[in-house]
Amino acid sequence: MRATRKPLVIAGGGLAGAAAACLLARAGRAVCVIERERSAKHKVCGEFLSYEAQHYLSELGLDLAKLGAIPIDRVRLLHRKHAIGADLPFRGMSLSRHVLDEALLELATSHGAEVIRGHVIREIDLTGEMRLVVDEIGEVRPEALFLACGKHEIRGAGRRSSARPNDLIGLKTYLRLAPDQVDALREQVEIILFRGGYAGLQMVEGDLANLCLLMRRKRFDEAGQDWMSLIASLKLETLQLRDRLMGAVEELERPLAISRIPFGFVHHPNNCDNSAFFRLGDQLAVTPSFTGDGMSIALHTAFAASEACLIGEAAEVYHRRMRAEIGPQVARAGILSAGMLHDVGQVAIMAVARVIPSLLRSAATVTRIPSISGRTLPTRLCTVAD
Repeated sequence: MRATRKPLVIAGGGLAGAAAACLLARAGRAVCVIERERSAKHKVCGEFLSYEAQHYLSELGLDLAKLGAIPIDRVRLLHRKHAIGADLPFRGMSLSRHVLDEALLELATSHGAEVIRGHVIREIDLTGEMRLVVDEIGEVRPEALFLACGKHEIRGAGRRSSARPNDLIGLKTYLRLAPDQVDALREQVEIILFRGGYAGLQMVEGDLANLCLLMRRKRFDEAGQDWMSLIASLKLETLQLRDRLMGAVEELERPLAISRIPFGFVHHPNNCDNSAFFRLGDQLAVTPSFTGDGMSIALHTAFAASEACLIGEAAEVYHRRMRAEIGPQVARAGILSAGMLHDVGQVAIMAVARVIPSLLRSAATVTRIPSISGRTLPTRLCTVAD
């Protein structure tokens, strides 16, 4: 770690961590990102970028179109033999985390941030003078620490969650669809409701489709915990999904999986919090997949925490503000997700959407962070021209 003064350390080089590194480094601060992976990895993520997420990425200086992002204008809700569609209230975009996270880390490096890859933070001590224990590096004492390790927990800095334990499993793969199905899916996201869960299907760059599922463990167990058996059963249940996947070829050797996801978690600050310890992204709030907007939350917290650090605001104040801004969104998304996971809720959602299709647009609005349209970012965080 080359900084002679105490650096600002960011634990995790994903979306939130890399964005914060860009902001802090271009403001002239010594920044070190510690990322556990040696190279960019695919992640269990819907990879949908709402208007808010696009706004933040634009402020960072990323050109999503040049990275290959796909525009998304419509949402389509599928259940058994039925389908209901509506225009989104904004133009979304879709880009794989593999590409996006790497682009942000490269941008952070160009601004002067140091990115250390392939090292794991073993422990964080928040008492007294904050310190980290990093494998093969040893003890690090940062000026401030930004915890952006996604859903991973680090000893000494675990989330104090009041969210109930759940039996949910998330699975994701990439598919190369038949040409006619690519044309049919392009520029829309499809939400597929099935017994015990729901899925999202949308195109990403490179003419690949992202299929991401969230389900009760019981449904996975019924398929013998076998991916191919699960997909076969979903094709029988949802005719539109059967058509979409006809002739599809999987790009990943095996699907990505995640469990024990603390959906509904929102960090509750207290007076004992270290004033220089900032939680970002999933370490601050975890919103349900395909009903909330996790990527916007990650970027929103990166901008807010970076500003707080630069103006000398205590982390507790930042955490309280984030809880007030993000908490209601997570709660609304949780209610919608609960309905989408239960048979009765799925039938009710489809019935209401059939009578009032505009509610699909409303759902896409109320589960977003309050509109940032017209909001002026602090000068210290605005893009610095070369």
